[in-house]
Amino acid sequence: MITSWREVRPPTGGVVLPEERLPWGQTLLLGVQHVVAMFGATVLAPLLMGFDPNVAVLMSGIGTLIFFFCTGGRVPSYLGSSFAFIGVVIAATGHSGTGPNANIGVALGGIIACGVVYALAGWAVLRAGTGWIDRLMPPVVTGTVVAVIGLNLAAIPIKNMAPTAFDAWMQAATFVIIGLVAVRARGLAQRLLILAGLLAATLLYAALAAVTGWGTPLDLSRVAAAPWFGVPGFAAPAFSVSAIALIAPVAIVLMAENLGHLKAVASMTGRNMDAQVGPAFIGDGVATVVAGAVGGTGVTTYAENIGVMAATRVYSTLLFVVAALAAILLGFCPKFGALIGAVPLAVMGGVSIVVFGLITAAGARIWVEAKVDFSDPANLMVAAIPLVLGTGDFTLRFGGFALGGIGTATFGAIALWWLLGRRA
Repeated sequence: MITSWREVRPPTGGVVLPEERLPWGQTLLLGVQHVVAMFGATVLAPLLMGFDPNVAVLMSGIGTLIFFFCTGGRVPSYLGSSFAFIGVVIAATGHSGTGPNANIGVALGGIIACGVVYALAGWAVLRAGTGWIDRLMPPVVTGTVVAVIGLNLAAIPIKNMAPTAFDAWMQAATFVIIGLVAVRARGLAQRLLILAGLLAATLLYAALAAVTGWGTPLDLSRVAAAPWFGVPGFAAPAFSVSAIALIAPVAIVLMAENLGHLKAVASMTGRNMDAQVGPAFIGDGVATVVAGAVGGTGVTTYAENIGVMAATRVYSTLLFVVAALAAILLGFCPKFGALIGAVPLAVMGGVSIVVFGLITAAGARIWVEAKVDFSDPANLMVAAIPLVLGTGDFTLRFGGFALGGIGTATFGAIALWWLLGRRA
Protein backbone atom coordinates (compact mmCIF):
# COMPACT_ATOMS: atom_id res chain seq x y z
CA MET A 1 0.00 0.00 0.00
CA ILE A 2 1.30 3.42 -0.98
CA THR A 3 0.84 5.65 2.06
CA SER A 4 3.25 8.45 1.16
CA TRP A 5 4.16 10.02 -2.15
CA ARG A 6 7.55 11.38 -3.10
CA GLU A 7 7.28 15.05 -4.07
CA VAL A 8 8.69 15.86 -7.49
CA ARG A 9 8.95 19.06 -9.50
CA PRO A 10 9.25 17.79 -13.08
CA PRO A 11 9.78 20.13 -16.02
CA THR A 12 6.75 21.03 -18.11
CA GLY A 13 5.42 17.84 -19.69
CA GLY A 14 7.41 15.60 -17.34
CA VAL A 15 5.84 12.35 -16.16
CA VAL A 16 4.68 12.02 -12.53
CA LEU A 17 4.44 8.34 -11.59
CA PRO A 18 1.78 6.74 -9.31
CA GLU A 19 4.02 6.83 -6.23
CA GLU A 20 4.98 10.48 -6.80
CA ARG A 21 3.17 13.78 -6.35
CA LEU A 22 3.45 17.40 -7.34
CA PRO A 23 3.55 20.19 -4.71
CA TRP A 24 0.36 20.29 -2.66
CA GLY A 25 -1.21 23.26 -4.41
CA GLN A 26 -0.91 21.64 -7.83
CA THR A 27 -2.02 18.29 -6.43
CA LEU A 28 -5.24 19.78 -5.05
CA LEU A 29 -5.99 21.63 -8.29
CA LEU A 30 -5.39 18.58 -10.48
CA GLY A 31 -7.46 16.43 -8.12
CA VAL A 32 -10.42 18.80 -8.48
CA GLN A 33 -9.95 18.70 -12.26
CA HIS A 34 -10.52 14.93 -12.11
CA VAL A 35 -13.83 15.58 -10.32
CA VAL A 36 -14.87 17.91 -13.13
CA ALA A 37 -13.76 15.39 -15.76
CA MET A 38 -15.97 12.64 -14.34
CA PHE A 39 -18.82 15.00 -13.49
CA GLY A 40 -20.88 14.99 -16.69
CA ALA A 41 -21.13 11.24 -17.18
CA THR A 42 -21.40 10.39 -13.47
CA VAL A 43 -24.41 12.72 -13.15
CA LEU A 44 -25.99 11.87 -16.51
CA ALA A 45 -26.20 8.12 -15.90
CA PRO A 46 -28.28 8.33 -12.68
CA LEU A 47 -30.59 10.91 -14.24
CA LEU A 48 -31.35 8.55 -17.13
CA MET A 49 -32.03 5.70 -14.69
CA GLY A 50 -34.08 7.82 -12.29
CA PHE A 51 -31.52 7.70 -9.46
CA ASP A 52 -30.51 10.57 -7.17
CA PRO A 53 -27.43 12.23 -8.76
CA ASN A 54 -26.16 13.36 -5.35
CA VAL A 55 -26.05 9.73 -4.18
CA ALA A 56 -24.24 8.74 -7.39
CA VAL A 57 -21.59 11.44 -6.93
CA LEU A 58 -21.18 10.57 -3.24
CA MET A 59 -20.77 6.86 -4.01
CA SER A 60 -18.35 7.58 -6.85
CA GLY A 61 -16.09 9.19 -4.27
CA ILE A 62 -16.51 6.37 -1.75
CA GLY A 63 -16.07 3.80 -4.53
CA THR A 64 -12.85 5.44 -5.66
CA LEU A 65 -11.46 5.21 -2.12
CA ILE A 66 -12.46 1.52 -1.95
CA PHE A 67 -10.70 0.91 -5.26
CA PHE A 68 -7.64 2.78 -4.00
CA PHE A 69 -7.35 0.58 -0.91
CA CYS A 70 -8.04 -2.67 -2.78
CA THR A 71 -5.26 -1.93 -5.28
CA GLY A 72 -2.83 -0.73 -2.62
CA GLY A 73 -2.84 2.77 -4.10
CA ARG A 74 -0.93 1.51 -7.15
CA VAL A 75 -3.58 2.04 -9.87
CA PRO A 76 -4.51 5.64 -10.79
CA SER A 77 -8.22 5.46 -11.59
CA TYR A 78 -11.49 7.18 -10.75
CA LEU A 79 -14.74 5.21 -10.41
CA GLY A 80 -17.87 6.87 -11.78
CA SER A 81 -21.40 5.85 -12.80
CA SER A 82 -21.39 3.05 -15.36
CA PHE A 83 -23.51 3.49 -18.49
CA ALA A 84 -23.54 -0.29 -18.93
CA PHE A 85 -26.37 -0.44 -16.38
CA ILE A 86 -28.73 2.02 -18.07
CA GLY A 87 -30.40 -0.28 -20.59
CA VAL A 88 -30.85 -3.22 -18.21
CA VAL A 89 -32.04 -1.03 -15.32
CA ILE A 90 -34.64 0.61 -17.54
CA ALA A 91 -35.73 -2.82 -18.78
CA ALA A 92 -35.90 -4.25 -15.26
CA THR A 93 -37.83 -1.33 -13.76
CA GLY A 94 -39.90 -0.05 -16.68
CA HIS A 95 -38.51 3.45 -16.11
CA SER A 96 -39.39 6.05 -18.75
CA GLY A 97 -35.95 7.68 -18.77
CA THR A 98 -37.05 10.85 -16.97
CA GLY A 99 -37.92 11.64 -13.33
CA PRO A 100 -37.45 9.44 -10.25
CA ASN A 101 -37.47 5.68 -10.75
CA ALA A 102 -40.42 4.24 -8.84
CA ASN A 103 -38.92 0.73 -8.92
CA ILE A 104 -35.39 1.67 -7.93
CA GLY A 105 -35.25 -1.06 -5.27
CA VAL A 106 -35.20 -4.00 -7.70
CA ALA A 107 -32.55 -2.21 -9.78
CA LEU A 108 -30.37 -1.82 -6.71
CA GLY A 109 -30.72 -5.51 -5.90
CA GLY A 110 -29.52 -6.37 -9.41
CA ILE A 111 -26.61 -3.93 -9.11
CA ILE A 112 -25.53 -5.56 -5.84
CA ALA A 113 -25.64 -9.00 -7.48
CA CYS A 114 -23.58 -7.67 -10.38
CA GLY A 115 -20.98 -6.35 -7.95
CA VAL A 116 -20.77 -9.71 -6.21
CA VAL A 117 -20.21 -11.53 -9.54
CA TYR A 118 -17.59 -8.94 -10.48
CA ALA A 119 -15.72 -9.30 -7.18
CA LEU A 120 -15.79 -13.09 -7.48
CA ALA A 121 -14.27 -12.76 -10.95
CA GLY A 122 -11.48 -10.72 -9.36
CA TRP A 123 -10.92 -13.49 -6.82
CA ALA A 124 -10.77 -16.00 -9.70
CA VAL A 125 -8.12 -13.85 -11.41
CA LEU A 126 -6.05 -13.85 -8.22
CA ARG A 127 -6.27 -17.62 -8.14
CA ALA A 128 -5.90 -18.50 -11.85
CA GLY A 129 -4.40 -15.46 -13.60
CA THR A 130 -5.83 -13.41 -16.48
CA GLY A 131 -5.56 -15.96 -19.29
CA TRP A 132 -9.15 -17.19 -18.91
CA ILE A 133 -10.49 -13.66 -19.44
CA ASP A 134 -8.61 -13.30 -22.73
CA ARG A 135 -9.96 -16.66 -23.86
CA LEU A 136 -13.52 -15.86 -22.80
CA MET A 137 -13.58 -12.33 -24.24
CA PRO A 138 -11.02 -11.66 -26.98
CA PRO A 139 -10.98 -8.13 -28.48
CA VAL A 140 -13.59 -8.93 -31.12
CA VAL A 141 -16.02 -9.78 -28.30
CA THR A 142 -15.15 -6.95 -25.90
CA GLY A 143 -15.25 -4.36 -28.69
CA THR A 144 -18.66 -5.62 -29.77
CA VAL A 145 -20.08 -5.58 -26.25
CA VAL A 146 -18.87 -2.03 -25.58
CA ALA A 147 -20.24 -0.78 -28.92
CA VAL A 148 -23.60 -2.44 -28.25
CA ILE A 149 -24.06 -0.47 -25.02
CA GLY A 150 -23.98 2.84 -26.88
CA LEU A 151 -26.17 1.62 -29.73
CA ASN A 152 -28.77 0.08 -27.43
CA LEU A 153 -29.10 3.33 -25.47
CA ALA A 154 -29.41 5.54 -28.54
CA ALA A 155 -33.20 5.44 -28.57
CA ILE A 156 -33.48 6.97 -25.09
CA PRO A 157 -32.50 10.56 -25.97
CA ILE A 158 -33.92 10.43 -29.48
CA LYS A 159 -37.36 9.03 -28.62
CA ASN A 160 -37.87 10.14 -25.02
CA MET A 161 -35.99 13.41 -24.54
CA ALA A 162 -37.22 15.58 -27.41
CA PRO A 163 -41.01 15.91 -27.02
CA THR A 164 -41.26 19.00 -29.29
CA ALA A 165 -39.66 20.19 -32.53
CA PHE A 166 -37.81 22.88 -30.58
CA ASP A 167 -36.40 20.26 -28.23
CA ALA A 168 -35.14 18.23 -31.18
CA TRP A 169 -33.39 21.30 -32.59
CA MET A 170 -31.87 22.00 -29.16
CA GLN A 171 -30.58 18.45 -29.00
CA ALA A 172 -28.90 19.02 -32.35
CA ALA A 173 -27.49 22.36 -31.19
CA THR A 174 -26.13 20.68 -28.05
CA PHE A 175 -24.20 17.95 -29.82
CA VAL A 176 -22.89 20.42 -32.40
CA ILE A 177 -21.64 22.70 -29.60
CA ILE A 178 -19.94 19.76 -27.87
CA GLY A 179 -18.36 18.74 -31.17
CA LEU A 180 -17.00 22.25 -31.69
CA VAL A 181 -15.58 22.31 -28.17
CA ALA A 182 -13.94 18.92 -28.74
CA VAL A 183 -12.28 20.03 -31.98
CA ARG A 184 -11.75 23.78 -31.65
CA ALA A 185 -11.15 24.37 -27.95
CA ARG A 186 -7.75 24.02 -26.36
CA GLY A 187 -6.39 23.14 -22.94
CA LEU A 188 -8.73 22.42 -20.06
CA ALA A 189 -11.88 23.41 -21.98
CA GLN A 190 -11.23 20.65 -24.51
CA ARG A 191 -10.80 18.11 -21.72
CA LEU A 192 -14.07 19.26 -20.14
CA LEU A 193 -16.01 19.14 -23.41
CA ILE A 194 -19.14 17.56 -21.88
CA LEU A 195 -19.40 20.12 -19.08
CA ALA A 196 -18.50 23.05 -21.34
CA GLY A 197 -21.00 21.95 -23.99
CA LEU A 198 -23.74 21.41 -21.42
CA LEU A 199 -23.24 24.89 -19.95
CA ALA A 200 -23.16 26.60 -23.35
CA ALA A 201 -26.24 24.73 -24.62
CA THR A 202 -28.16 25.47 -21.41
CA LEU A 203 -27.45 29.20 -21.78
CA LEU A 204 -28.56 29.06 -25.43
CA TYR A 205 -31.75 27.23 -24.46
CA ALA A 206 -32.49 29.77 -21.71
CA ALA A 207 -31.95 32.70 -24.07
CA LEU A 208 -34.17 31.26 -26.81
CA ALA A 209 -36.90 30.31 -24.32
CA ALA A 210 -36.89 33.81 -22.85
CA VAL A 211 -36.88 35.66 -26.19
CA THR A 212 -39.03 33.44 -28.42
CA GLY A 213 -41.13 31.49 -25.93
CA TRP A 214 -40.43 28.25 -27.81
CA GLY A 215 -39.17 26.33 -24.81
CA THR A 216 -39.88 26.19 -21.11
CA PRO A 217 -38.09 28.97 -19.20
CA LEU A 218 -35.45 27.76 -16.77
CA ASP A 219 -36.79 27.39 -13.25
CA LEU A 220 -34.04 28.00 -10.70
CA SER A 221 -36.37 28.34 -7.72
CA ARG A 222 -35.47 24.86 -6.46
CA VAL A 223 -31.79 25.73 -6.68
CA ALA A 224 -32.32 28.86 -4.62
CA ALA A 225 -34.42 26.98 -2.05
CA ALA A 226 -32.10 23.98 -1.69
CA PRO A 227 -29.73 24.04 1.31
CA TRP A 228 -25.99 23.90 0.88
CA PHE A 229 -25.70 20.84 3.10
CA GLY A 230 -28.00 17.86 3.52
CA VAL A 231 -28.29 14.09 3.34
CA PRO A 232 -28.90 12.79 -0.22
CA GLY A 233 -31.87 10.59 -1.10
CA PHE A 234 -30.65 7.15 -0.12
CA ALA A 235 -32.72 4.12 -1.21
CA ALA A 236 -32.90 0.50 -0.06
CA PRO A 237 -32.46 -2.50 -2.38
CA ALA A 238 -35.04 -5.17 -3.09
CA PHE A 239 -34.13 -8.49 -4.63
CA SER A 240 -35.96 -9.83 -7.66
CA VAL A 241 -34.78 -12.94 -9.50
CA SER A 242 -35.73 -11.54 -12.91
CA ALA A 243 -33.98 -8.21 -12.25
CA ILE A 244 -30.87 -9.93 -10.94
CA ALA A 245 -30.72 -12.22 -13.98
CA LEU A 246 -31.00 -9.18 -16.24
CA ILE A 247 -28.52 -6.88 -14.46
CA ALA A 248 -25.87 -9.24 -13.04
CA PRO A 249 -24.38 -10.11 -16.48
CA VAL A 250 -23.26 -6.47 -16.80
CA ALA A 251 -20.26 -7.69 -14.76
CA ILE A 252 -18.83 -9.02 -18.04
CA VAL A 253 -18.94 -5.54 -19.55
CA LEU A 254 -17.37 -3.98 -16.46
CA MET A 255 -14.54 -6.51 -16.59
CA ALA A 256 -13.89 -5.65 -20.23
CA GLU A 257 -13.86 -1.90 -19.44
CA ASN A 258 -11.59 -2.26 -16.42
CA LEU A 259 -9.15 -4.53 -18.23
CA GLY A 260 -8.93 -2.08 -21.13
CA HIS A 261 -8.30 0.84 -18.80
CA LEU A 262 -5.59 -1.05 -16.91
CA LYS A 263 -3.84 -1.78 -20.20
CA ALA A 264 -4.07 1.91 -21.11
CA VAL A 265 -2.56 3.00 -17.78
CA ALA A 266 0.18 0.37 -18.11
CA SER A 267 1.06 1.70 -21.53
CA MET A 268 1.18 5.32 -20.34
CA THR A 269 3.21 4.67 -17.19
CA GLY A 270 5.46 1.94 -18.54
CA ARG A 271 4.35 -0.30 -15.65
CA ASN A 272 3.15 -3.90 -15.94
CA MET A 273 -0.36 -3.90 -14.39
CA ASP A 274 -1.12 -7.63 -14.75
CA ALA A 275 -0.75 -8.21 -11.00
CA GLN A 276 -3.37 -5.50 -10.38
CA VAL A 277 -6.15 -7.02 -12.52
CA GLY A 278 -7.56 -9.14 -9.70
CA PRO A 279 -7.43 -6.41 -7.03
CA ALA A 280 -8.89 -3.90 -9.54
CA PHE A 281 -11.84 -6.21 -10.29
CA ILE A 282 -12.40 -6.81 -6.57
CA GLY A 283 -12.21 -3.08 -5.78
CA ASP A 284 -14.66 -2.17 -8.54
CA GLY A 285 -16.97 -5.04 -7.56
CA VAL A 286 -17.02 -4.14 -3.86
CA ALA A 287 -17.58 -0.45 -4.73
CA THR A 288 -20.56 -1.46 -6.90
CA VAL A 289 -22.04 -3.54 -4.05
CA VAL A 290 -21.67 -0.66 -1.59
CA ALA A 291 -23.18 1.83 -4.07
CA GLY A 292 -26.15 -0.42 -4.79
CA ALA A 293 -26.80 -0.92 -1.07
CA VAL A 294 -27.66 2.77 -0.54
CA GLY A 295 -29.20 3.88 -3.84
CA GLY A 296 -26.20 4.55 -6.05
CA THR A 297 -25.50 3.40 -9.57
CA GLY A 298 -22.99 0.66 -10.33
CA VAL A 299 -19.52 2.11 -10.88
CA THR A 300 -16.65 1.55 -13.28
CA THR A 301 -13.20 2.95 -13.96
CA TYR A 302 -13.52 6.09 -16.07
CA ALA A 303 -11.97 6.68 -19.46
CA GLU A 304 -12.54 10.43 -19.01
CA ASN A 305 -10.03 10.51 -16.16
CA ILE A 306 -7.56 8.37 -18.05
CA GLY A 307 -7.80 10.97 -20.81
CA VAL A 308 -6.95 13.71 -18.32
CA MET A 309 -3.90 11.72 -17.18
CA ALA A 310 -2.81 11.24 -20.77
CA ALA A 311 -3.01 15.00 -21.32
CA THR A 312 -1.27 16.05 -18.09
CA ARG A 313 1.12 13.07 -17.78
CA VAL A 314 0.44 13.10 -14.04
CA TYR A 315 -0.41 9.59 -12.82
CA SER A 316 -0.08 10.18 -9.08
CA THR A 317 -2.68 8.10 -7.24
CA LEU A 318 -2.87 10.84 -4.61
CA LEU A 319 -4.88 12.89 -7.12
CA PHE A 320 -7.68 10.35 -6.89
CA VAL A 321 -7.77 10.51 -3.11
CA VAL A 322 -8.24 14.27 -3.45
CA ALA A 323 -10.87 13.81 -6.16
CA ALA A 324 -12.75 11.21 -4.10
CA LEU A 325 -12.91 13.45 -1.02
CA ALA A 326 -14.14 16.38 -3.15
CA ALA A 327 -16.88 14.18 -4.67
CA ILE A 328 -18.00 13.05 -1.21
CA LEU A 329 -18.43 16.70 -0.18
CA LEU A 330 -20.48 17.42 -3.33
CA GLY A 331 -22.70 14.44 -2.56
CA PHE A 332 -23.85 16.13 0.64
CA CYS A 333 -24.77 19.37 -1.19
CA PRO A 334 -28.50 19.38 -2.17
CA LYS A 335 -28.01 22.67 -4.02
CA PHE A 336 -25.70 20.81 -6.39
CA GLY A 337 -28.38 18.20 -7.07
CA ALA A 338 -31.02 20.87 -7.65
CA LEU A 339 -28.74 22.64 -10.12
CA ILE A 340 -28.32 19.44 -12.12
CA GLY A 341 -32.09 18.94 -12.11
CA ALA A 342 -32.56 22.39 -13.67
CA VAL A 343 -30.73 21.43 -16.88
CA PRO A 344 -33.31 21.33 -19.74
CA LEU A 345 -34.32 17.83 -20.85
CA ALA A 346 -33.41 18.57 -24.48
CA VAL A 347 -29.90 19.67 -23.53
CA MET A 348 -29.42 16.52 -21.47
CA GLY A 349 -30.66 14.57 -24.48
CA GLY A 350 -28.06 16.17 -26.74
CA VAL A 351 -25.34 15.36 -24.23
CA SER A 352 -26.63 11.77 -24.09
CA ILE A 353 -26.32 11.41 -27.85
CA VAL A 354 -22.67 12.42 -27.67
CA VAL A 355 -21.87 10.18 -24.69
CA PHE A 356 -23.61 7.13 -26.18
CA GLY A 357 -21.87 7.77 -29.49
CA LEU A 358 -18.50 7.94 -27.73
CA ILE A 359 -19.22 4.61 -26.04
CA THR A 360 -19.97 3.06 -29.42
CA ALA A 361 -16.78 4.50 -30.90
CA ALA A 362 -14.81 3.15 -27.93
CA GLY A 363 -15.91 -0.34 -28.93
CA ALA A 364 -14.67 0.22 -32.46
CA ARG A 365 -11.39 1.52 -31.06
CA ILE A 366 -10.85 -1.79 -29.27
CA TRP A 367 -11.11 -3.55 -32.63
CA VAL A 368 -8.70 -1.14 -34.27
CA GLU A 369 -6.08 -1.24 -31.53
CA ALA A 370 -6.24 -5.05 -31.36
CA LYS A 371 -6.06 -5.27 -35.18
CA VAL A 372 -9.14 -7.49 -35.37
CA ASP A 373 -9.20 -9.10 -38.82
CA PHE A 374 -12.68 -8.64 -40.27
CA SER A 375 -11.72 -10.50 -43.43
CA ASP A 376 -12.07 -13.55 -41.17
CA PRO A 377 -15.75 -14.65 -41.46
CA ALA A 378 -15.78 -15.76 -37.81
CA ASN A 379 -14.80 -12.29 -36.53
CA LEU A 380 -17.31 -10.72 -38.90
CA MET A 381 -20.20 -12.83 -37.62
CA VAL A 382 -19.18 -12.46 -33.95
CA ALA A 383 -19.38 -8.67 -34.34
CA ALA A 384 -22.18 -8.24 -36.88
CA ILE A 385 -24.93 -10.34 -35.33
CA PRO A 386 -24.69 -9.02 -31.74
CA LEU A 387 -24.51 -5.41 -32.99
CA VAL A 388 -27.96 -5.78 -34.55
CA LEU A 389 -29.31 -7.75 -31.59
CA GLY A 390 -28.28 -4.96 -29.24
CA THR A 391 -29.32 -2.05 -31.44
CA GLY A 392 -32.74 -3.58 -32.15
CA ASP A 393 -33.14 -4.60 -28.48
CA PHE A 394 -33.68 -8.25 -29.44
CA THR A 395 -35.33 -9.91 -26.45
CA LEU A 396 -35.49 -13.57 -25.46
CA ARG A 397 -38.11 -14.69 -22.94
CA PHE A 398 -37.88 -17.61 -20.55
CA GLY A 399 -41.23 -17.84 -18.80
CA GLY A 400 -41.56 -14.60 -16.88
CA PHE A 401 -37.94 -13.60 -17.45
CA ALA A 402 -36.86 -11.43 -20.39
CA LEU A 403 -33.25 -11.02 -21.57
CA GLY A 404 -33.04 -7.67 -23.36
CA GLY A 405 -30.79 -6.35 -26.11
CA ILE A 406 -27.57 -5.75 -24.17
CA GLY A 407 -27.87 -9.16 -22.50
CA THR A 408 -28.61 -11.08 -25.70
CA ALA A 409 -25.79 -9.24 -27.50
CA THR A 410 -23.28 -9.89 -24.71
CA PHE A 411 -24.01 -13.57 -24.32
CA GLY A 412 -24.51 -13.88 -28.07
CA ALA A 413 -21.05 -12.47 -28.81
CA ILE A 414 -19.42 -14.85 -26.32
CA ALA A 415 -21.40 -17.87 -27.58
CA LEU A 416 -20.72 -17.05 -31.23
CA TRP A 417 -17.00 -16.71 -30.51
CA TRP A 418 -16.89 -20.14 -28.90
CA LEU A 419 -19.00 -21.63 -31.68
CA LEU A 420 -17.42 -19.96 -34.71
CA GLY A 421 -14.19 -18.23 -33.83
CA ARG A 422 -12.43 -20.32 -31.24
CA ARG A 423 -9.62 -22.32 -32.78
CA ALA A 424 -8.72 -25.77 -31.57
